[in-house]
Amino acid sequence: MSRIGDRPLTDEERFPLLDDAGRRRLARLREHPHAPRWTFPCGDRLTRAACDEIAAFEAQLREGPAAGGWTGPGMKPGWLGAFVERCRKMVPFYRERAGSDGPFEELPTCGREDLGRAPWAFVPDDQPLDDLLAYTTSGTTGNAVRILSHPMTAGSYLGALRVLLSRAGVPFDANPDGVAIAQVCAQTSTFTHATIISYFGGAGYVKVNLNPGEWRNTGDPARFLDDIAPEILTGDPVAFAALAALPVSFRPRALLSSAMAVTSGMKAMLEQRFGCPLIDVYSLNESRFVAVAGPRGHEILPHDLYVEILDGEGRVCAPGDRGEIVLTCGRNPFLPLLRYRTGDAAALVWEGGRPVLAGLEGRLPVVFLARSGKVVNSIDVTRALSHLPIPQFSLHQETGQRLVLRYRGSGIAEEEIRRPLDVLFGPGQDIKIELLSGPSAGKAIVYTSDIVQDGLMDRSWNWKTGTGR
Repeated sequence: MSRIGDRPLTDEERFPLLDDAGRRRLARLREHPHAPRWTFPCGDRLTRAACDEIAAFEAQLREGPAAGGWTGPGMKPGWLGAFVERCRKMVPFYRERAGSDGPFEELPTCGREDLGRAPWAFVPDDQPLDDLLAYTTSGTTGNAVRILSHPMTAGSYLGALRVLLSRAGVPFDANPDGVAIAQVCAQTSTFTHATIISYFGGAGYVKVNLNPGEWRNTGDPARFLDDIAPEILTGDPVAFAALAALPVSFRPRALLSSAMAVTSGMKAMLEQRFGCPLIDVYSLNESRFVAVAGPRGHEILPHDLYVEILDGEGRVCAPGDRGEIVLTCGRNPFLPLLRYRTGDAAALVWEGGRPVLAGLEGRLPVVFLARSGKVVNSIDVTRALSHLPIPQFSLHQETGQRLVLRYRGSGIAEEEIRRPLDVLFGPGQDIKIELLSGPSAGKAIVYTSDIVQDGLMDRSWNWKTGTGR
């Protein structure tokens, strides 16, 4: 949230705990001679009370699901009954739909399409709107969705980060005078900002985009990142590969990868390049942190969510059987999730008394090759089509570089789809567009390519010819 009514927020409103040292830190990052073009002012909106809540969340996270009473197969967390009752009484979406008074497993499921139609219907009647945050996420089904959230929900990521680093054997006590986190992107466009983290004592945080057009000079990204030396890098494999190709010399304590699956080869390359562990996280914008990759799968750590695995008929799978991941979680007070279908697939198994998502199939990182030789991030494809009312699409590139886009939707002219793709990929790109009919088979595999990805992701931007701004 960057505005109240018709005016932008002040720094004091963005950072309720801001002090003089924090102001100086903000000024240094915002005015750094090698900084990128900052495009979106941002603040954590965290009060002292919210920081205390995050600390409590972090402490319970260290105990795992047992802290919520979910201790084995066939069992449910102790908070589940009261949460269901609250959703059915206080949340318009759940109250207005036909449901069962029987077992939890008979409650109807919901999904991203429900959230996309009416995000406000998920807000409980008694939820104060003072701390409402709103942002748009493109997700993996090709349809942009407005997410309503709360500062503490966003801040819970910080508590989870410290737990994940501790589990990986990485000492981390953020230096309040330094930069704790840098989020790295490699996209045509995205919001970028310099901010501070109240939960880490006012340590710095930046989100940067490696597109040369966001910087004054081609050498600025490496100079800026080396100078601020962030302790932790967050991002996805495409962004990390692009960063690895730059002459940066700083050494972060860890890389935290989310949003896309990480192949073992990519993980090994990045760990060798940056001299630190890469932590692979399963997280959703709707719920935030869910699980972290380990030897036997992605271990579920949060105590405040409950996971089911459903088959194609909506029935609960037996432990070890693959199906769709379905979440129940109340971490976001503006978006309580009750049997929310993620579209992701895995099997639920128990290892050492802890639930594990085995064989999790997340979105693989994919980039596309334009006829000009330009490399296009799949995220930019989603962004280019986000203004269109397309409920679902997939894009595939053949070995001859032809693109094939298949979509569902009505009332959309082919030219409306082709036009933004022509702008993104440039003139002369061969693009075939097909309208799909019949019922959806679930979550589409949005981005695939027959072109070998090795060597493509690290040349997302040609820094020798990048013109800067």
